[in-house]
Amino acid sequence: MGETWRYRGQEIGGEQLVFLREFIAAHPASSRWKLSRQLCEALGWKQANGVLRDVVCRGLLLMLERAGQIELPPVRRHIRGQCPRDRRRPESVLVDTTPLAMTLRELGAVEIPAVRRTADEPLFNSLMEHYHYLGYEQPVGEHLKYLAWAQGRPIAGLAWSSAPRHLGSRDRFIGWSATARRRNIRFIAYNTRFLILPWVRVPHLASHILGKVTRTLSQDWERMYGHAVYFAETFIDPGRFRGTCYRAANWQLLGLTTGRGKNDNTGKPNRPIKEILGLPLTPRFRQLLSQ
Repeated sequence: MGETWRYRGQEIGGEQLVFLREFIAAHPASSRWKLSRQLCEALGWKQANGVLRDVVCRGLLLMLERAGQIELPPVRRHIRGQCPRDRRRPESVLVDTTPLAMTLRELGAVEIPAVRRTADEPLFNSLMEHYHYLGYEQPVGEHLKYLAWAQGRPIAGLAWSSAPRHLGSRDRFIGWSATARRRNIRFIAYNTRFLILPWVRVPHLASHILGKVTRTLSQDWERMYGHAVYFAETFIDPGRFRGTCYRAANWQLLGLTTGRGKNDNTGKPNRPIKEILGLPLTPRFRQLLSQ
């Protein structure tokens, strides 16, 4: 039996490699970009909303080429911004930084619209870049962005993306099989960023925002991507934060990360160990994720 190659949930064995080589040979005029889209069409690789999974396909093809398993067409042109080092950072946006120090009741109504693909998305990106300690990072795959507003001003932002594929404590908490995890991982949303702007001092605001967003997260995800999400998760660095707002919003401690990262080959921790917190978005989350 030949070697099996794996990339972001896709497995490629000997027969598939033969098919890929023949497919590439049958499309000699196609660029790498066009080839990946043609391949997605041929294999039916689509997201739930019908969008081709060509980003995943291109990554898979590059991995196989680097391993010497296939030969792709020559690179025709380099697109500026494809390399993270070359990607243009979000520009600074002027906002009102007058301190907001008051009670949640005094703050008044807090509106938290999803801003992905809206005119406010550049504002979200800028605030994350300049005020979050990790800066802005362009999400890969399915993702949503939210901006919280009060008194006519932005006060906070949250980013959500596709969940990590392997988290031992999360997987044990859900109780799903490896097959169910590979099939249903897209039904979990991962909170990658949460920012309360530094001039906002409102007790209980963070847990209030988390509660409001998670009540609509599944419906918002379905509107954007054609499927709901049933579980939310995040990481907390205990060396920096206590995660009080998550716990106040009923998130549960599931366990700890291994500190090794997704591409580790050493078996030894090489980054801070973090707490994994999770929140079921429906009482039937185990049934829905395990089927």
